[in-house]
Amino acid sequence: MSIFVNKNSKVIVQGITGRDGSFHTKKMLEYGTNIVGGVTPFKGGQKVGDVPVFSTVSDAVKKTKADTSILYIPPKFAADAIMEAIDAGIKTVVTITEGIPFQDMITAVNYAKKNSVRLIGPNCPGIITPGETKIGIMPAKIFKKGKIGVISRSGTLTYEVVYNLTTNGLGQSTAIGIGGDPFIGTKFIDCLEEFENDEDTEGVVLIGEIGGNDEQVAAEYIEKNMSKPVVAFIAGKTAPKGKRMGHAGAIISGSGNTASEKIEKFKSCGVDVAELPIDIADIFKGKF
Repeated sequence: MSIFVNKNSKVIVQGITGRDGSFHTKKMLEYGTNIVGGVTPFKGGQKVGDVPVFSTVSDAVKKTKADTSILYIPPKFAADAIMEAIDAGIKTVVTITEGIPFQDMITAVNYAKKNSVRLIGPNCPGIITPGETKIGIMPAKIFKKGKIGVISRSGTLTYEVVYNLTTNGLGQSTAIGIGGDPFIGTKFIDCLEEFENDEDTEGVVLIGEIGGNDEQVAAEYIEKNMSKPVVAFIAGKTAPKGKRMGHAGAIISGSGNTASEKIEKFKSCGVDVAELPIDIADIFKGKF
């Protein structure tokens, strides 16, 4: 099994005719992702490779029965594109775009919740169920089908951790980048709940960073609700206060925002914390 997406997901690409959209559509198709259409306003009737292009998401859904969308849309149009997908009946929306205005994302996140739509991102690498579907920009060759779920705020750290898991014989059930912005659609606890209920996931990696308190909320959730082992890694131990580090949400702006405070919270809740990404596989080997 997997969480959120699988080989049966019918995917459309919003922004398919753009540089990033067309490039990553090709890569996703090569992986085996079931891409049934694409959307670019006023370009209906065209094709990107063998993928038909529609002018609206509504048209695409009617013709293809798509249930999942991935967005390669410029920041100022992205929130509207998310809500267009929701209005058309899409149930899972993956938003790669970074730099979306905060107020726009607050509106989009609330709209997704109101309509019971799974919104992943923004500012994320996407989601992959190895051997089944890749809906995102991650380098597919480092992933391997297996029993470890991965949840991360960081794209590049996801790749580093997954590479080390794979080279140590630990494949992944699903790996999801939830995004590095302050306002995101899917949180750590949403993924933890799904992995706990997934019979094919035996352990979970949680990759956090400075900023916000989502890691602390996750730590308390793990202590109370998770029967499966969770190993955490928190980036940003040397980050100075008040300076944004890469992601818009990665900024120490108050109490509880630092890496050390998050690490202590995990430890106090009985969660193993890796000092380095390379240590995660070794910790898991001691549990299975």
